[in-house]
Amino acid sequence: MIRLEQILDRVDKHHPGDNLELVRRAYIFSAKEHKGQVRASGEPYLTHPLEVANLLAEMKMDAVTVSVGLLHDVVEDTLVSLEKIEELFGSDVAHIVDGVTKISQIQFTSKEAKQAENFRKMLLAMTDDIRVIMVKFADRLHNMRTLAYLPADRRQAIARETMEIYAPLANRLGMGKVRGELEDLAFSYIDPKAYQELKEIVDRKRRAHEAFLAQITKIVEDKMKEHDVPCLTESRIKRLYSVHQKLKKQRITTDQVFDLLAIRIITDNVKNCYAALGVIHNTWSPVPGRIKDFIAMPRPNMYQSLHTSVIAGGQPFEVQIRTAEMHRIAEKGIAAHWKYKDGKLVADGREDKRISWLRQLVE
Repeated sequence: MIRLEQILDRVDKHHPGDNLELVRRAYIFSAKEHKGQVRASGEPYLTHPLEVANLLAEMKMDAVTVSVGLLHDVVEDTLVSLEKIEELFGSDVAHIVDGVTKISQIQFTSKEAKQAENFRKMLLAMTDDIRVIMVKFADRLHNMRTLAYLPADRRQAIARETMEIYAPLANRLGMGKVRGELEDLAFSYIDPKAYQELKEIVDRKRRAHEAFLAQITKIVEDKMKEHDVPCLTESRIKRLYSVHQKLKKQRITTDQVFDLLAIRIITDNVKNCYAALGVIHNTWSPVPGRIKDFIAMPRPNMYQSLHTSVIAGGQPFEVQIRTAEMHRIAEKGIAAHWKYKDGKLVADGREDKRISWLRQLVE
């Protein structure tokens, strides 16, 4: 089980001087109220709020949000009233706990895509504080990670709701990391046969693919150094659900997925993004029609990057190039568009364009 001190260290690292005592008190209160309650896995119920709080700390959320992670189920699952939460932890914590509780009480029944879209809009409209959504994502993520312990019918229902509501919502809010994990987890329960078959195909070549990516990464780093382009590099094998979608849509095999393997180059400014693209195209042959400029034309969720696919020794792979700020927004999405001022979460004044986009999401 995650330890409270690990959570406090994370909050302190990202928000020095924040109210760690609030988090400590929330932990003690949650432990007391959930005492004797057990999860379907047989673990003490407290493991869930602790894991949710830890996920929020990993997302670099503040002490108030992390405290809500610890308290998010007490109003729904114990005899504690919202008024008591406000009295003990303040109006901010109570307001967010109330928002999370209300979302949990909505019954999602329809499988119609339009209904799912309406539900996502309603979810967004209900939350006047973005931290409500962040807590809900952390809650859903941990519940999906531990879904195996529930009865089959509940697993199916929760996985479908995750795929139809929460994963697309994470995408709308630009939260690529959360979306990817939610989709893969939901896919494994919705279509376990397809998931397992695809996993076996990808796993069979995993070692060779990882060796290839390590070799390519070294070449990229050497080439960038040679051309005075500062960079950090990352590599990845495409997530299973994304591969599954591509195979289904394009009716191709995994060998024909150009972005199954990818290298990410993170540099210091836009000029060097384009310089890095030139270096890549001078090193390997680009695949025609695969160059996408999301810097000049960002996606609706404000995602920015240059994408290209190239071929090295017969193996295609994707290259994504972006600045550190673009990377922060691609990973954190909506959470990257807000800042803390006087202890409150407010829209960053420099983010007018992005904030107006967020408002359009619920219109």
